[in-house]
Amino acid sequence: MKKILGIVMLGLMVSLPLKAQKEAITWYSFEEVIDKVEEQPKMVLVDVYTDWCGWCKKMDRETFTDKKVISYVNENFYAVKLNAEDAKKKFKFRGKEYSEEEMARAMRVRSYPNFIIMDAAMENITPLPGYWKADPFIEALVAKLENFNP
Repeated sequence: MKKILGIVMLGLMVSLPLKAQKEAITWYSFEEVIDKVEEQPKMVLVDVYTDWCGWCKKMDRETFTDKKVISYVNENFYAVKLNAEDAKKKFKFRGKEYSEEEMARAMRVRSYPNFIIMDAAMENITPLPGYWKADPFIEALVAKLENFNP
């Protein structure tokens, strides 16, 4: 009996983290999104952050774990994480090589967190700077999409 109980407990311990992992925003690299928008056009949400940014970490912990935010972002955007201080990770975009740091500068991001909304042609549409709680973040994204997807 103890053996069966042990197996059941082990199964629960393994399955709970797997369930939690499924309920998350699907984050892509910038280069992955370049290919994805060609296959299936969709708006792009770029989360420009730094490792030292406390508000960025708070967004990751609180806003990006909210089920409504996860659902809305995954359904309407390809989400990208872009470290504004990473000069090592390189990728090609429109025939030019960029680091994540260079791309953040090209997007004119100077404060963190900052979210850049791009259309399916990978053109910057609008920034959405600052920390956002879940419901206001969704409302801001909905308003931006309504403006650019009549």
